[in-house]
Amino acid sequence: MGKIINIDKEILGGTPVFNGTRVPIKNLFDYLETGETIDDFLEDFDGVKREQVIKLLEFSSKMINSSAGILNENFA
Repeated sequence: MGKIINIDKEILGGTPVFNGTRVPIKNLFDYLETGETIDDFLEDFDGVKREQVIKLLEFSSKMINSSAGILNENFA
């Protein structure tokens, strides 16, 4: 699959986007937070591939799991 996230100061001022697009990563989490589905997101942002979304969510899960101790300290 390759690179999932791109951060480039020339693209949206360095906002993290899905690689190969100008779609901010935050948009996905905004959709999910409001109860919309991955399919809804993909319909609205057709430049993003399902594989990118799945890999990003897997990566996010790994980051949260590996940072559980740090997160617990900050939210206790």
